[in-house]
Amino acid sequence: MARVKGGTVTHARRKRVLKRASGYFGSKHLLFKTAKEQVMHSLRYAYISRKDRKRDFRKLWIRRINAACRLNDISYSKFMFGLKQANININRKMLSELAINDPKAFADLVKTAKKA
Repeated sequence: MARVKGGTVTHARRKRVLKRASGYFGSKHLLFKTAKEQVMHSLRYAYISRKDRKRDFRKLWIRRINAACRLNDISYSKFMFGLKQANININRKMLSELAINDPKAFADLVKTAKKA
């Protein structure tokens, strides 16, 4: 049986992995075996972090809304319940932006929530 050398395909695959591993510490950017392992871990970390980012932003928005609510003498939970009762559907991202950039509009929302 003839010997098969994995010329261009293998070379391209290794080159692709090592290119992704550029900038890694030690042998992780030089040796194919360690680079491949680290790239696989890195891709996994990136996947997980994309999910975590959504949680982190939601936490940030809630903290900002809560801080603005406290300045208007209402708790976050009572404010959100009041908005729900008043049938006002604004997501937390937009409420956070309002709290930062337009405190008067946010204060009006707080009044509406208190009435409801």
